[in-house]
Amino acid sequence: MKLRTRLVSDLLFPLQERIKKHTTVAVRQEMEASQYWPLERIEDLRVKRLRDLLTHASDHVPHYRDLFKRLAFDPQGVGGIGDLQRLPFLTKADIRANTDAMKSDQAQGLARFNTGGSSGEPLVFFIGRERVSHDVAAKWRATRWWGVDIGDPEIVLWGSPIELSSQDRIRHWRDALMRTQLLPAFEMSAEKVAGFIDVIRRTRPAMLFGYPSAFAHIARHAEAHGIRLDDLGIQVAFVTSERLYDHQRELIERLFNCPVANGYGGRDAGFIAHQCPSGGMHLTHEDVMVEIVDAQGRVLPHGESGEIVVTHLATRDFPFIRYRTGDVGTLDDRPCSCGRTLPLLKEIQGRSTDFLVAQDGTVMHGLSLIYIVRDLAGVKQFKIVQESLDRTDILLVTDERFDRANLAAIERGAKARLGQGVSVNVQLVGDIAPEKSGKYRYVVSKVPS
Repeated sequence: MKLRTRLVSDLLFPLQERIKKHTTVAVRQEMEASQYWPLERIEDLRVKRLRDLLTHASDHVPHYRDLFKRLAFDPQGVGGIGDLQRLPFLTKADIRANTDAMKSDQAQGLARFNTGGSSGEPLVFFIGRERVSHDVAAKWRATRWWGVDIGDPEIVLWGSPIELSSQDRIRHWRDALMRTQLLPAFEMSAEKVAGFIDVIRRTRPAMLFGYPSAFAHIARHAEAHGIRLDDLGIQVAFVTSERLYDHQRELIERLFNCPVANGYGGRDAGFIAHQCPSGGMHLTHEDVMVEIVDAQGRVLPHGESGEIVVTHLATRDFPFIRYRTGDVGTLDDRPCSCGRTLPLLKEIQGRSTDFLVAQDGTVMHGLSLIYIVRDLAGVKQFKIVQESLDRTDILLVTDERFDRANLAAIERGAKARLGQGVSVNVQLVGDIAPEKSGKYRYVVSKVPS
């Protein structure tokens, strides 16, 4: 490890965390040991931590004290994740209705956060020091799986107002010491992207971190303009916060000449899983309990697809217990060849709003329409918006290579999948704006699936 990296990783970053009263370093060290424990030992740890979380919630969190009393639920009697099924799910509506009552009366360093959500209605919630320490430690552990560390040069391409609004003078100097450079993903015009490429080439980062759609957009621009990005020595591109599509992975890996490491989680649900170099999407098993449920809320076995429900064990300050993420995925019961015993997510299919509903009620992944437009010559950007069962809009940004005869073919292809009675409106537009977060979404369905 380079001397500058060791200085940051072993001294400056731990000092920063100590000043913030975070336990990040100790948690990461514990996680780096437990990732190889026998699964039974990890399970014992998880059950103990679950009882502690539920007991704390019963004693110190008004919302859960009242809920457990109504249900005659005894946290001390919990013997495993199956006992969680005696509790109702936590929804975004529940959090909105009970925000203050979900705060622990012993909360440490609560900070206000929010997510925009697929509906555009913000979700306001709070995170304490314990949760921050565990989430940062989980990300740090996964970073080190790939042979890079805090202190290695990093480019972060992000669109969250939380991070971008914190770019004051202190944060600027902190990032300079840590060798992290934050680029705003809100605007991805040709001029902005050219500037980003210049920064990346000058920085020669060891790692990238950000949205897959944003890095794929940069890669396409570089390829179109004959700009090399494969000679910079980048070791890994960490992508998160969006579904990673196969064509994005191929493009990023080819243009940046580095592997892509997928990560899954959210500001609300926490750091849930990360891909290791052997390809496994390992759950942060020490910290999160994941259930997969069907539309009726029944827990599904490994291998079956359903909504991801998370209980985060480091959330005593503002508990997330059986939280419905709105994401769709599948658990895997096979071990990973890397030797880590942390269980795997087999598949992350995206948000429930990334799925389309045909007129006859058939639910299909957005890829069913994405494939129609993605590989057409001259299509630079696209977005599919299902307004209702009877209407779907397809927005295209094209260049001179696009053949307008394709418009009718796109409409026919969409009708073949959604139903002949659906009004499919294919529109040529000058630009497609990202979400408020800075993310790009290929598919948005306003029809409940």
